[in-house]
Amino acid sequence: MTRIPLVPTILVTLAVAAMIGLGLWQLLDRAPKKQAYLAQLARNPALPPVAFPDRPDDRLLFRRASAVCTRPDGQRLAGAGAAGFRLIADCGNGLLVQLGTTTDPMFKPRWSGGPVSGFISHAPDSRSLIGSLFDHRPQPLLLVADTPALGLAANDRPDLSSVPNNHLSYAVQWFLFATIAAVIYALALRRRGVAAGAMPWRDAVRG
Repeated sequence: MTRIPLVPTILVTLAVAAMIGLGLWQLLDRAPKKQAYLAQLARNPALPPVAFPDRPDDRLLFRRASAVCTRPDGQRLAGAGAAGFRLIADCGNGLLVQLGTTTDPMFKPRWSGGPVSGFISHAPDSRSLIGSLFDHRPQPLLLVADTPALGLAANDRPDLSSVPNNHLSYAVQWFLFATIAAVIYALALRRRGVAAGAMPWRDAVRG
């Protein structure tokens, strides 16, 4: 009878336990917190307006806000899906304003600044997916204007579905990984001729 390899078995057991632990963390900790966060965001549009924040705070997403852009430092187009492009003005001091959308990739902005009211959303994130894993800075915010600037179409309204909520699927993935790892190792042991009831410590005692 072939003995069960002790070290590989311990390593696989620890790996499977870690995967199960990560799945439970996603299911029992991260998922309920995200649900509470989404419930807060759903209430935000009805809350009283606030001044645009000085620093990123995701708890303020979809909250109505106002600000004054005295002089835009620069204006650029960013992708907006089916709407084409959105025009974003950089007003300095962390204030970004989404002025409206256009389907013209050569649109020339003509906005010179002024008071803006709208709702708070995320600014485009230039970090790659891999880069975001190592760069934990919060994503910048912007003020999405209620009234579009001259020559632009109106911005879309706040959309709660734009906030990802993948924790349940992450939990399922971790549980699936754990199952696959356990099955693969069991099949590997079977190919080595290890009996299901083999106990390496008993073999060691007999030796």
